[in-house]
Amino acid sequence: MKLNQLFHQLKLNVKFTILIIVMLVIPIGVFAGILFYLMEQNVVDENCNYMQYTMERSQDDIATKIDSINMPTQFFLSDDDLKEALLAAASGQELSTEEWLSLKKNDISSLERLVNNNPLLYSVRVYAINDDVQEMMPILYNHTRMERLAWADDTESGWKFNYVDAVFDSYTMNQNQKLISLVTPIVDYDYGVIGTIEAAMTMQDMFPGLYENIENEWSCFVTDEGELYFGDNEQDDSVELLQEILKQNQKTEETQVVYSKIKGRKLVISSMPVKELSGTLISVKDITENVHRVYFIRNVFVVVMLFVIALLVLWVNHIVKRLLRQLYDILASIREVQKGNLDVVIENCGPDEMGELGTQINKMLRRIKRLMEDNLKREMLMKNSEIRALQNQINAHFIYNVLESIKMMAEIDEEYAISDAVTSLGKLLRYSMKWVSGNVLVEQELEYIKNYMALINLRFDYEIYLSLNIPDSILKQEIPKMSLQPIVENAIYHGIEQMAEDTNIYIKGFVEENDCVIEITDAGKGMTEEEVEQLKKKITGEMESDGGSGNGIGLKNVQDRIQIAFGEKYGIEVASKLGCYTKIRVRIPWHPVYEETVKVGGAV
Repeated sequence: MKLNQLFHQLKLNVKFTILIIVMLVIPIGVFAGILFYLMEQNVVDENCNYMQYTMERSQDDIATKIDSINMPTQFFLSDDDLKEALLAAASGQELSTEEWLSLKKNDISSLERLVNNNPLLYSVRVYAINDDVQEMMPILYNHTRMERLAWADDTESGWKFNYVDAVFDSYTMNQNQKLISLVTPIVDYDYGVIGTIEAAMTMQDMFPGLYENIENEWSCFVTDEGELYFGDNEQDDSVELLQEILKQNQKTEETQVVYSKIKGRKLVISSMPVKELSGTLISVKDITENVHRVYFIRNVFVVVMLFVIALLVLWVNHIVKRLLRQLYDILASIREVQKGNLDVVIENCGPDEMGELGTQINKMLRRIKRLMEDNLKREMLMKNSEIRALQNQINAHFIYNVLESIKMMAEIDEEYAISDAVTSLGKLLRYSMKWVSGNVLVEQELEYIKNYMALINLRFDYEIYLSLNIPDSILKQEIPKMSLQPIVENAIYHGIEQMAEDTNIYIKGFVEENDCVIEITDAGKGMTEEEVEQLKKKITGEMESDGGSGNGIGLKNVQDRIQIAFGEKYGIEVASKLGCYTKIRVRIPWHPVYEETVKVGGAV
């Protein structure tokens, strides 16, 4: 909410600049974000594909090498002469020299050729269960030789990993070369185990990836029991990383390549289960530098973009100010107008929207000046009217003095009817000629009607009686001057005069909800429904009055004056019945005035 308020308080050129920059920066930011994400993803995918290819190649290679070990093992197990020699040694039988020579010449030599013909094999050795055999190197060995090997205490058959060849002394054997071998017992049906076959291969030949010195890449073979075997490419934190890798990645039966973020390092990890070896070959490629290179490019792009945006803000703000220059000129002109200078003229109004605004403001200023001149003239006319009203009052005093003299002459001659008539006329003239700028009280208006009725009855041979039923609170109600008398006059001339007989006019006042209602009812000739509807339309202005008697001009004037004073919801209502009556309702807001007022009238 505060940000929204702050934005609304900014200048227009700043708002436009912010909006333009935002509209440019958001698409560029989204595009750049997608671009750098794709660049990072491309680095990851490229290395994942590389690791996938490497692992597939290793899978076929390891399968071939396992077969290279299994095949001679099976061949050795199928050699019956070798098994008979081992059985004889196990059972304590002694073979003659000729039998050993025959075994050496026929079987051992063929087995040796088999091993030598397979360059992948390090050796295939047969160990007797005791030392009662004639050793025939490099194939047949006694039990003491086997006991020198690291796996000798583990009598279970299977694969043995990462041990050295200790059959002979260290000066005759390469003790730094690590071996992997398949150890298989030779079993006689009757006697049991009579010997052990060791088909060996170097770890480097079986897992060349463990010994390749490739930057940011290393491998490890993990047995199902959790033993770890590294080659020459083991790094300082390889064990720690591998433990975290094994913790995050579950074992699968298929080769998989995943991308992981471990301890701030970005790693591509491939794992290939090797069921025959009861373990998994894991290769790890550290692509942290490659990914950080993308991050570096991204950061450089952000810095450059910030610099470009800063320059763009200055340039856009300059352009927007130039575009809004005419608007600022208009604002400066309006400030001058607020100071009271109406002679301001906006120059160089062009054909665009700003120019149109300047043109309209010039027209408005000319109209204001003209209205002010007209208003000044109107005020002068009002002053002149007040002066003329004052003069009329002076003339009225002369008329009142003359009427007073006539009244005194009538009373001297004992013409009291004439005296009363002159008194009523004087009151009538005093009320109508008195200058009143606002409303009058109902009681003042009724006093005027009484004097008017007294003079009217002098004209006719019949009597028109005036009946009043007005509460005191309504007598203090304000009403526009001369708003009830025209209704009474209209009732006499259009409802009663044509009947030429004694009758009456009844004026009643009451409060209805929050309105004050004054009813003026005459016992005259009344009107038809059609005449009533036409009169209503003339009063509301729906039908034009054509002049002449009975055209409703007087009632429309009363309606207009009441609505000007109190609002559109107030005014007069008409109801009539032919041959019975006509009733006019005057509805005004209920606002009684309780202060002391001076009644119009008095002696003349």
